[in-house]
Amino acid sequence: MLHDMSENHEKSSSEVPIESSSNEDNERERPDGEALNLPSFVAGSGTLDRLVDTARDYARAAASENTLKAYTKDWTHFARWCRMKGAEPLPPSPEMLGLYLADLASGSGPSPALSVSTIDRRLSGLAWNYAQRGFSLDRKNRHIATVLAGIKRKHARPPIQKAAILAEDILAMVATLPYDLRGLRDRATLLLGYAGGLRRSEIVSLDVHKDDTPDSGGWIEIFDKGALLTLNAKTGWREVEVGRGSKEQTCPIHALEQWLHFAKIDFGPVFVGTSRDGKRATETRLNDKHVARLIKRTVLDAGIRSDLPEKERLALFSGHSLRAGLASSAEVDERYVQKQLGHATAEMTRRYQRRRDRFRVNLTRTAGL
Repeated sequence: MLHDMSENHEKSSSEVPIESSSNEDNERERPDGEALNLPSFVAGSGTLDRLVDTARDYARAAASENTLKAYTKDWTHFARWCRMKGAEPLPPSPEMLGLYLADLASGSGPSPALSVSTIDRRLSGLAWNYAQRGFSLDRKNRHIATVLAGIKRKHARPPIQKAAILAEDILAMVATLPYDLRGLRDRATLLLGYAGGLRRSEIVSLDVHKDDTPDSGGWIEIFDKGALLTLNAKTGWREVEVGRGSKEQTCPIHALEQWLHFAKIDFGPVFVGTSRDGKRATETRLNDKHVARLIKRTVLDAGIRSDLPEKERLALFSGHSLRAGLASSAEVDERYVQKQLGHATAEMTRRYQRRRDRFRVNLTRTAGL
């Protein structure tokens, strides 16, 4: 795989213009979107400079904040690894990337071996980073593709699924919350996230109205029969209908209305922090990590899966547990669940259904056996 690697590397290095080598450190640390500049043959002007800034803003918006942070960490780790091996990350070398993937999978260095899914995601992050710097990374190159295929064949494991939070679980969880301002907020967070089958990022990105804030990920419209959530999700804009519950204590819309009323929120982010004394809402949007911590805390407080040690219980549940819970508990046609979760395929929805009847259709008997 490494045939003529050193020769190719020397040739690539010699072909890079001298002035680019002095800027390589800046290229490695360049923030997302700053690779956009005016062509050298175009004279700058105030209008064009502003358009460059605007284009950079759009480039940053092409991926979520969490994705951009992960991609930045991917590049930082790879650049450091290259320097430790006496190599440079630019221009891309398929041979070096093959070695890097092998190192990640084998755990031969100080860090433990990474899972196949993490390695695959890190490679995607490097491809994105190279594209931002004007380079193309061919993942089908044999030095990359064959190593990655071998890693998947040797180390791939079935995906570890988070446990679903079922209807009786979510009722027990919200019952542990007090009826102060924070309790109202957290109750609305859990119930709306569960009934809507929302990702934790979708929950905290909601605004009261359309275009209330620049970082909005959607907005809410409340009607007599329920609420309509318009979300800018991974798969594009989609609408999620959340109907009212059978009683106020467990109704997600009632919980949302109570929170908005007592927190005096009529503009901007729906879910925000509270003051230290817990008596007033702030203007700061909650981080999606708050949802994950809230789920884990209320799972423990409600005694869910108390047969397991605390560490295992905490590892068993996450933000995805809400989506899996809705998919597993809703006794309706699978198409409705697929639409609510925003899945492109029914197969993806089935992965979230923890207790579905896998043998409802028995092809063995219908085939005459």
